Amino acid sequence: MGHMAIIELNEVSKIYGLGDAMTLALDEVTLSINEGEFVGVMGPSGCGKSTLMNMIGMLDHPTHGAYKFHEQPVERIKPQRRARIRRDSIGFIFQSFNLLPRLTVLENVALPLEYKGMLPRRRMQRASDMLERVGMRSREFFFPRQLSGGQAQCVAIARALVNNPKIIIADEPTGNLDSSSSRLVMELLAEIHRQGNTVIMVTHNPELTRYATRVLYMHDGQIVHDEQTKLGEVAPTAKKVIYASTDKNEDDDYAGVSALMTAVPGTTAEKPVDPADKPKPKTRKKKAAPRRKTTAKAKERKISS
Repeated sequence: MGHMAIIELNEVSKIYGLGDAMTLALDEVTLSINEGEFVGVMGPSGCGKSTLMNMIGMLDHPTHGAYKFHEQPVERIKPQRRARIRRDSIGFIFQSFNLLPRLTVLENVALPLEYKGMLPRRRMQRASDMLERVGMRSREFFFPRQLSGGQAQCVAIARALVNNPKIIIADEPTGNLDSSSSRLVMELLAEIHRQGNTVIMVTHNPELTRYATRVLYMHDGQIVHDEQTKLGEVAPTAKKVIYASTDKNEDDDYAGVSALMTAVPGTTAEKPVDPADKPKPKTRKKKAAPRRKTTAKAKERKISS
């Protein structure tokens, strides 16, 4: 495996909205990913993980900064060719499986090949082989509604892989699955990685960092921590996050990394990033929701008492 950087972001920022409604989704992110890495991306909701994935997958453009894909500046690639690169080099797997309900499993998997202009028979053969690889060939003629969540995700993975992409972008691929289905999906991703492909996966689950060779931790649109990890072991920082939720005395040891996981009550106060120079309309919106919840609870309490 070469150590060529296939993805290079240089001070990439992404701004949504204008004026008061402005959100800084990515804040001068510089990142280089080599061929054959399995990168896990962690951080609280709204920290910019999905924006980063969309940027890498060319579904979105940077507001500032430069993105090079295979050493080519992406902004110089014409839209049509960019669409082709996206189709042929990148496989997307999402939390919601995005299967088309009126197509069979086989037709869903064959769909990307249709855009390529491949003949129907060859297309179906290739899709069928791919379903075999993910253990779903017996479900070829089922419709998505007849599948369990785990089966649907395996089919979605088969569809993402049918073009033989070199890069897999997985956004919370096990987010809607129970633990046995999650294991199945992760083993599939691990297998894809073993074959020399690059996998970039957003996850909320520290356990899943066992599959990664490198983990990025994001907060407020920045990468605040980037560590190489051993396959089979939970990433050190992710481990601390697990402990943080049970034992709050270790806070100082890792200087606010626990703040990355908003799942941990009470840790959100210590922000690892200096908030001084950030437009922050996002947090305003975020804080409003829990407040409503508690007032409802308080009302219930009043009523019941």
